[in-house]
Amino acid sequence: MAGQNLNGLRVAILATNLFEEAELFEPRKALDQAGAKTFVISPKPGEIQAVQHDKKTKTVKVDMTLDNAKPEDFDAVLLPGGAMNADALRMERKAQDFVKKIDQEGKPIAVICHGGWLLVSAGLIKGHTMTSYHTIQDDIRNSGANWKDEEVVVDGKWVSSRQPSDIPAFNREMIRVFSEQAVAGKKAA
Repeated sequence: MAGQNLNGLRVAILATNLFEEAELFEPRKALDQAGAKTFVISPKPGEIQAVQHDKKTKTVKVDMTLDNAKPEDFDAVLLPGGAMNADALRMERKAQDFVKKIDQEGKPIAVICHGGWLLVSAGLIKGHTMTSYHTIQDDIRNSGANWKDEEVVVDGKWVSSRQPSDIPAFNREMIRVFSEQAVAGKKAA
């Protein structure tokens, strides 16, 4: 990831309670170290609870709520997994609208594990090639995507991975794809 400067790229991290700890904290750390500005966005203010599989761990501060977050203020989105987090977030109309707008504007989306459920519920999956945690592969396929069992899949501006063990590859490709967005943003400015 050396040499990848995200130059203040604004990344929205959409999550709620019971997100998978490593899938938010590790990519966020990689983004911050590359120069991005990351913001945890959740349905409610305060803090949200992390888990390691089914065990509660630490919390993270919510930077803004979905009510206050505007997709046009961000350059990219990160969707961490955790089955309970992803299942709750996919039912939030504002979260669905947020990722739809990001996708319509051609901005990159990085998604890991169960995080793809939000993209399914938002109707964005059809025609994409991606991966996810193996237990939701039928949901991904049934929504019209080409599902692959690989540690990381890049499809245009979408980056997807399966699980925490894939995070090194996920972070590498997320930083690469997001850095292309940073360069494109500088040229447009």
